[in-house]
Amino acid sequence: MSGKEPAYSLVFDPTSNKETNTVASFQKALEKGNDDDKIDTMKEILVTMLEGNPLPELLMHIIRFVMPSRDKRLKKLLYFYWEIVPKLNEEGKLRHEMILVCNAIQHDLQHPNEYIRGSTLRFLTKLREAELLEQMVPSVMQCLEYRHAYVRKYAILAVLSIFKVSEHLLPDAKEIIHTFLSAETDPICKRNAFLGLAELDRDLALQYLEENIADIDSLDPLLQTIFVDFIRKDATETTSLAPQYIDLLLDLLASTNSPEVVFETALTLNALSSNQGVLVKTCTKLIDLAVKVSDNNIKLIVLDRIKDINDKNPGALEELTLDILRVLSTEDMDVREKALDICMDLASSKNVEDVVQLLKKELQTTVTDTDKEHSIQYRQLLIKTIRSIAVTFIDMAANVVSLLLDFIGDLNSIAATGVMSFIKDVIERYPQLRTDILNHLLDALENIKSAKAYRAALWILGEFSETNPEIQASWKHIRSSVGEVPILQAELRKLSQNKEEDEEEGDANEGEKKTSGPVILPDGTYAMESAFDKVKKNPNSENIEEEEAIPPMRRFILKGDFYTSSVLASTILKLVLRFEKLTKDLSITNALKAEALLILVSIVRYGQSSLAEKKIDEDSEERLLTGISIMMDENNDKESAKENELLNLVFLDATKSSFKQQISLAKSKKQKKSIKNMSKNATTIERAISFRQLSDSNSVGADKDSIQQDLELAIKGESAVSSQSSSKSPLKKIVPLTGFSDPVYAEAYITNNQFDVVLDVLLVNQTKETLKNLHIQFATLGDLKIIDNPASTNVVPHGFHRLTVTVKVSSADTGVIFGNIIYDGAHGEDARYVILNDLHVDIMDYIKPSSTGDEHFRTMWNEFEWENKISVKSHLTSLHDYLDALTEGTNMGILTPTEALGEKDCRFLSCNLYAKSSFGEDALANLCIERDPGTENIVGYVRIRSKGQGLALSLGDRVAMISKQTNKLKINRV
Repeated sequence: MSGKEPAYSLVFDPTSNKETNTVASFQKALEKGNDDDKIDTMKEILVTMLEGNPLPELLMHIIRFVMPSRDKRLKKLLYFYWEIVPKLNEEGKLRHEMILVCNAIQHDLQHPNEYIRGSTLRFLTKLREAELLEQMVPSVMQCLEYRHAYVRKYAILAVLSIFKVSEHLLPDAKEIIHTFLSAETDPICKRNAFLGLAELDRDLALQYLEENIADIDSLDPLLQTIFVDFIRKDATETTSLAPQYIDLLLDLLASTNSPEVVFETALTLNALSSNQGVLVKTCTKLIDLAVKVSDNNIKLIVLDRIKDINDKNPGALEELTLDILRVLSTEDMDVREKALDICMDLASSKNVEDVVQLLKKELQTTVTDTDKEHSIQYRQLLIKTIRSIAVTFIDMAANVVSLLLDFIGDLNSIAATGVMSFIKDVIERYPQLRTDILNHLLDALENIKSAKAYRAALWILGEFSETNPEIQASWKHIRSSVGEVPILQAELRKLSQNKEEDEEEGDANEGEKKTSGPVILPDGTYAMESAFDKVKKNPNSENIEEEEAIPPMRRFILKGDFYTSSVLASTILKLVLRFEKLTKDLSITNALKAEALLILVSIVRYGQSSLAEKKIDEDSEERLLTGISIMMDENNDKESAKENELLNLVFLDATKSSFKQQISLAKSKKQKKSIKNMSKNATTIERAISFRQLSDSNSVGADKDSIQQDLELAIKGESAVSSQSSSKSPLKKIVPLTGFSDPVYAEAYITNNQFDVVLDVLLVNQTKETLKNLHIQFATLGDLKIIDNPASTNVVPHGFHRLTVTVKVSSADTGVIFGNIIYDGAHGEDARYVILNDLHVDIMDYIKPSSTGDEHFRTMWNEFEWENKISVKSHLTSLHDYLDALTEGTNMGILTPTEALGEKDCRFLSCNLYAKSSFGEDALANLCIERDPGTENIVGYVRIRSKGQGLALSLGDRVAMISKQTNKLKINRV
């Protein structure tokens, strides 16, 4: 198809479940049916033609039996048919039948009904045949003076379209449009006329703009919008007028109240200028628009544009940070999240204090909000934002820590763990705040409900409690949090007490049941009793209250969370070792050790008993027993000195140095990211300087309309920016469906779009006979769906037939397309079949590498239920080579930092990988491999998890294929 021919897409096929009609059946339906039957037939004909079958035999029947009808619905479908029907014969000349069509179109252009005239004029804007349009010119000119604006607005567009097809048909089109524009009063007609004038004659359009520039504030928003569009295009080509255009647009932006005009003017100003003052005024109006408009989708679009402006001009919108937070008044969480993201980007050392104060006020409002679920979600979002700002501007840490700890009891596990990570960073970077932060943390630990956050808090207590008062305060909290020890005896005693109380309550209830009965009043009547008078105890609420009354550490132990107990053992050991270094009083040290041993032993005893909900696991038990043995090992003084030195190195020095290294790596990673973001908008030193006076409009260095480029990219997709070498790539996508010896040769050109696969099939009749009723049938396996099966056709000897089949893809699973070609045999013979080769849809076209945080990765890993575990055995030289082959073959991104992957010659490698499909599906992978000392082969496992089974299996097949490819034998000699 040439670029001048129009292209059509079939969105919905209403006849997909019906039988395929032939040309004869269509002709019969048109001849004998009434108007309702003809409407259904015309719909089927249009669908068949859009599928690639032009049906030239039906043209005369439609002229005879459909064109005379006065039914408005049928006339509408008829004009759709005129749009797509082939109007030229094989020699490229106009078909004779179109003369009759021209007469009918001329009659409709003079129809008394204005809507028929308008729809006919709209059809003329899509005609590209000059011979047809030549006869319509007088009627179109008459429609320019019609009384109804609906006709005039399409008539002026028809004038523009006729002039663009052939200038000699309307040589004075510019003057016609200019005269029409001067005399017209309807805003829509004036808008269409100015659109045509701007496209044909820039000077006349500029002259009209100058004539109306004084009254531009009072014009209709439709005219204002088209003026803004003309200014944007003209300022890109004529840069000398850009300053005057910018002043005009600023005045228009300040005076208009139309949301459409505000949005278009703001985008145009952003495209024309990067001046900070202009950008601030532009974004101020956009923020007002986002606050006033009620549609949340519009709010999101406006906020996206503000974010784009800030990304292209970093630092220009800092003074609008607080204004953007006005959008938080909306109730939609997506809008609030988008506004807070922009606020985080705009926050600087000048405004960060005001931003945090405003977010604190918003946080206080969530406490009194009646919608509890909504307020909790909003509160977590605010705390996440405050924490991110405080991490960036660490000077605000002291003010923020106490605020975050006050609300930590209301946060979920992920948010509470994030708060603890933030507190780690603050204590490490600001040692002078250590004592105050530890005191706030000890006060808030009783409210923590998340075991993961509590483990992080225990690590902070063990690492940063460095003085005697701090160690004693931490020890006091641990002792109260564990509760009464030994745990096993205390719980058994509590169970026996509860059993006795239950027996007493049971006896009392039995007594009440015996004495219960109808109550008789003094007058002899029965007393009435409401169901609300009897208050029944809810056992679930009692259990919840009892559970909340239990101290946090004891609650985790009773629930069977012994991993937290092992972290507690490490914390206790650190506190004891540090206390030994600070004091020489052996009696206090021994008392501390004895209490620590009692706590750890009681935890082990409880975990081994039948009373525990879950038995203690081997790893946690080993860590607890290791802590017990270290505190009891005091035999040899010489050995104890060396052991103490080694213990201090392992428990006190190594963990803190590792944490410092982690902070430095995160800092360097953040710096690299900021440098990368800055380099996006930086101009390279080798870029050529463009002098407008010395270059033409088509030169490489000339300024381009960024909005127009975005529009072309949205319409054409990747083809708009395809490289020159892309002309070779289509040959790689041609797949033969049959062999050269088959009676019908078929091949398909496969195009993978985002959500569908388009098969452009070419059929060649290799016989000397006409193949009648030839049609191709496709079927699928997997999450694929055939949108339309092509209609049958007749193919002459050695003739070609081309058809298009669209396959809908709903997930990134491996899919198979198979089918056959069917055509009629000779007289008295059955139909003949040609089996097609299978087509496999490659899932790699829909999977893209992505990145996510560690917390989100772990959350998804726990939530996803489908796992595919693949064994790895490869002969590659290094572990990193296998990792590179895995990422290349599966399109997955590596989440593990490069520093943690080890060196090239390492013998063990473990990392996490993540990818996202075009359909929003997440794919997680964990690689754990090592080099076998005996065979020097790479062995291990790849575990893949996803929400659906198909994606996990498909990626597993890709991993298995990688292993086969890497294990191919290489022949050195024969």
